[in-house]
Amino acid sequence: MTKDMTQGSPLKLILAFAVPLMLGSLFQQFYNLADTIIVGRFVGVDALAAVGSVGGLNYLVLGFVNGIACGFSIPISWTFGAKDYREMRRYTANTVWLSLFFAVVLTVVTVALTRAVLVWTNTPDNIIDIADIYIRTIFWGIPFTLLYNVTSALMRALGDSKRPLYFLLVASVLNIGLDLLCILAFRMGAFGAAFATVFSQAVAGIGSLIYIGSHYPELKWSREEGRLSASHCLKLCNMGIPMGLQCSITAIGSVVLQGAVNGLGSSIVAAQTAGSKAAQFLSVPLESIGTAMTTYASQNMGAHDLKRVDRGVNTALGIGCVYSVASFLILRVLDVPLISLFLESSEVEIMAKARDAKQINRIFERMGYPAPVKEDTAAKKENARAPSENSLKERGTGARASTEPAAEKADARPSVRSRLMALQAAAERDGTAPTKDTVREAIQKAMPTRE
Repeated sequence: MTKDMTQGSPLKLILAFAVPLMLGSLFQQFYNLADTIIVGRFVGVDALAAVGSVGGLNYLVLGFVNGIACGFSIPISWTFGAKDYREMRRYTANTVWLSLFFAVVLTVVTVALTRAVLVWTNTPDNIIDIADIYIRTIFWGIPFTLLYNVTSALMRALGDSKRPLYFLLVASVLNIGLDLLCILAFRMGAFGAAFATVFSQAVAGIGSLIYIGSHYPELKWSREEGRLSASHCLKLCNMGIPMGLQCSITAIGSVVLQGAVNGLGSSIVAAQTAGSKAAQFLSVPLESIGTAMTTYASQNMGAHDLKRVDRGVNTALGIGCVYSVASFLILRVLDVPLISLFLESSEVEIMAKARDAKQINRIFERMGYPAPVKEDTAAKKENARAPSENSLKERGTGARASTEPAAEKADARPSVRSRLMALQAAAERDGTAPTKDTVREAIQKAMPTRE
């Protein structure tokens, strides 16, 4: 099934193309989301932190895979819009040869460097082995991931965004079922979650390849059309590699940030994982609109209709602005229920209070003040009555004032952070969660009093 996007209303075409694509992307998110939820609920916080600690690395590599597949489809959309089917088949054949090359190179490199990258990003010792097993298994499945992304990109290049959705729907249901089977029945832990993801991706990729072979005769190339062409490969790489790097550059910042978060311990990593997964889920429609515009613009550029391309860009920007406001409001109102999908309510409560306390303490530190402490009122009054050092010298009593630096005295006093850390440690020993009253009392004890 093909769709000519050079005719008709840009708004209707973009929405009709983007909605199945958005649903497909949401189902693709379920691969990692199902892993995160099931691992967090049934394996434990350490396993959840391990899966989350490699989230940036996972997106760095798989984002590049998705980007090059999307870039490879651009010349195919051009030639389809221009009705040059012979060139379209030549680009399709060279896309296959390049995909095989990238699949081998990316798999070898990522599997070989996995452990070194985990050490470089300060992955905590108690989760680094679990994280290594999980992400290494995911990287072994790169050929299947690339297979699905390339086949779905080929179908989208011809205007069909529904068939990739169907295959992802099947793969997502299969992934969730295998997650539960591997983790609950076979006790395979994080490795079981990764295996379920790779197997489901393989099913989607192979299914898409079989479907293209039987339903897209316009993509079947002859012996001459299927020859490796340096000029066609160069143009495909000029489109695919920049798009792959574009997807990966944003992930590089995530990897660096993940390295900083990993140094804070597995509990903070688990909290950051839950929050970032919820935010990523809501960003999917914006990515889908961008992918829809790739096909729309490519076909219309092939038809040499640049005014229609401008209309499509303005329409897509309008859709993106409306959705951005709506998603912000959703995330603002439903942040706690979304995080509760990943963690038990007691853990969410403790992490939320720890986050609030950390923000309060950081406000004082960023303003240049010492950590707030509570002064002893009686001692303060007594010191007010005591003579100063200058007065003692003038009266000739021979008494000496304390020579202890004021900074050392301030350092010896407990801060809000230290009091709350002690409160949380006591709660963990007793097996109870701190209440609002105990947190408020700890903050009040650490705050300075005014006379």
